[in-house]
Amino acid sequence: MRSVRIFCDGMITEPRLAHPEGVAIDRDGNVWCGGETGQIYRIAPDGCRRELVASTGGFCLGLAFGPSGDLFVCDLAHAAVYRLDPRSGSVMPFASGVPGHTLRIPNYPAFDAAGRLYVSDSWAMRQPGPGILRFDPDGDGELWHAGPFDFANGLALSADGSWIYVAETFGQRVSAIEIRPDGSAGGRRVLAELPGDYPDGLAVAADGSVFVGCYQPSRILRIDPSGTVTVVAEDVSAHILAHPTNIAFAKESLIAANHGRWHLTEIDVGVRGVPLPPT
Repeated sequence: MRSVRIFCDGMITEPRLAHPEGVAIDRDGNVWCGGETGQIYRIAPDGCRRELVASTGGFCLGLAFGPSGDLFVCDLAHAAVYRLDPRSGSVMPFASGVPGHTLRIPNYPAFDAAGRLYVSDSWAMRQPGPGILRFDPDGDGELWHAGPFDFANGLALSADGSWIYVAETFGQRVSAIEIRPDGSAGGRRVLAELPGDYPDGLAVAADGSVFVGCYQPSRILRIDPSGTVTVVAEDVSAHILAHPTNIAFAKESLIAANHGRWHLTEIDVGVRGVPLPPT
């Protein structure tokens, strides 16, 4: 815990952070997170200033920046993905499903280098189902992988873009799905079994390691390229790390959203993340 500290405390300061679940970092180093009634916050790189930019009016889950600089937000209450223009603060619905599949629990968005958007649908608690949706830059979408996944949650792409990692929360594992050269879904394998953990968010480091935010117990894991799992940080009191969900790289630190409290946490990990997709 020596490498763990509160990055931005929104418990009693205004605007207050309403149990953030998703977190993303823009090209200027600003940290963005969502709230339990649809709030979308922007926090300065030093964590000292925060502002409420917009709201979906729902319940924000995962966030990700696209190549255009727009922020994509998964919303639980509306069962939809929203698109926010950070420059104007305008937020608009982007998608509620694809042909043949209506989103139930859109949980996390992730972009590949070609600007294609992947969205996990958690489906239902302890009821494995489909799946992962993918949207082309023009907005056309499909059910890219039907699973079944045991509560598909956080997503992250490998550094070379040839795999997408999926946190299966109630499956207590992280899975990996090959992205074939033509963009279709290839083979699926288990990256790591996590029998004592409930993984939520994922972030990939430049060295190929996969970091995992675990909702329970309150800890951050690292899966190295050999598949070895180590504990990076753990808070048995669930106070500084309080049921962390999604995580994102800020230089050589991870920023973690704490769904159990009202702050974001910073964890020094000594490696950098994979850069954002090019504009």
